[in-house]
Amino acid sequence: MVLLDIMKIPVDDPVAFTFFTGYMAMLAASVFFLFERSQVDGKWKTSLLVSGLITGIAAFHYYYMRDYYMATHETPTALRYIDWTLTVPLMCLEFYLLLKPAGAKSSFMWKLIAASILMLVAGYIGEAFTDGSTAHSVKWGVISTIGYVYILYSAWAGEAHQMAAKSDNPAVKSGIRALAWFVLVGWAIYPIGYMAMPGGWLSGVFAPNDLDLFYNVADAINKIGFGLVVYGIAIADSKKAA
Repeated sequence: MVLLDIMKIPVDDPVAFTFFTGYMAMLAASVFFLFERSQVDGKWKTSLLVSGLITGIAAFHYYYMRDYYMATHETPTALRYIDWTLTVPLMCLEFYLLLKPAGAKSSFMWKLIAASILMLVAGYIGEAFTDGSTAHSVKWGVISTIGYVYILYSAWAGEAHQMAAKSDNPAVKSGIRALAWFVLVGWAIYPIGYMAMPGGWLSGVFAPNDLDLFYNVADAINKIGFGLVVYGIAIADSKKAA
């Protein structure tokens, strides 16, 4: 007889709890976004598809991250960065898709994607290959921050902001502002977590498990929230056109 090894969530381990709930929440969000594509105008279907891909990819990675954490109680750094390297460029793609009717060109999309990849690759090198020195952490952290600041600037004052301001669609204007807030506030947890690693400026302030807890909550809020903003724009504009 084969005995099933049932995974138990310790009642005193909020990190394990958020790994499981994050997985289920993002899986549910992915199903929701993909099914709701039939309810919006054709020009918004790709945006909702991308929203579903973002949460679906994240759910897939969280499925493995939860098992990794339960087996080792260590931070799944590589899996996190694989997830982010796929989902963050897709989140940048959402800016392009939303602003395409306002004149956004493919060059705008590629600049955002390139900035996000620079941010994530530099962050991974700084975190995964750390030697515990502040010099290593700061060097790669600064390079990573260049990508983040470019995206932040574009959302608040640069191309994304300017195109949204010229748009004649109120839903797009308010949606881009909401996404800009996600980049400013929601994404802020990630550089804070980076600085809290060994050798970082905030080293020792947070325990590794605390960072996993923050990352799990931030991932769910950012990815699902990003998608809900896009969904809100699509529904509002589709009803207006009906």
